[in-house]
Amino acid sequence: MNKRLRDVVVLGCAALAVVYLGNPGAGVIELIPDNAPIIGNLDEAGAVLILVSALRYYGVDVAHLFNRNAGGDDEEASVS
Repeated sequence: MNKRLRDVVVLGCAALAVVYLGNPGAGVIELIPDNAPIIGNLDEAGAVLILVSALRYYGVDVAHLFNRNAGGDDEEASVS
């Protein structure tokens, strides 16, 4: 697959993930119903994973937002 086509596919997947997370159907269209125990939010988690991966593909690394110890200056570790 050439780079231009790959860029379009990644952008399309990111756009679909944003639309799915925006939930324009007010929860009417769900891959997995949110009230299903334990697995109810896996479809949203998958959409977030697709979106974060697409952003990383384009050079925007947002993974550090999810890392609690990114700076290494954890205040709880310094309190004795």
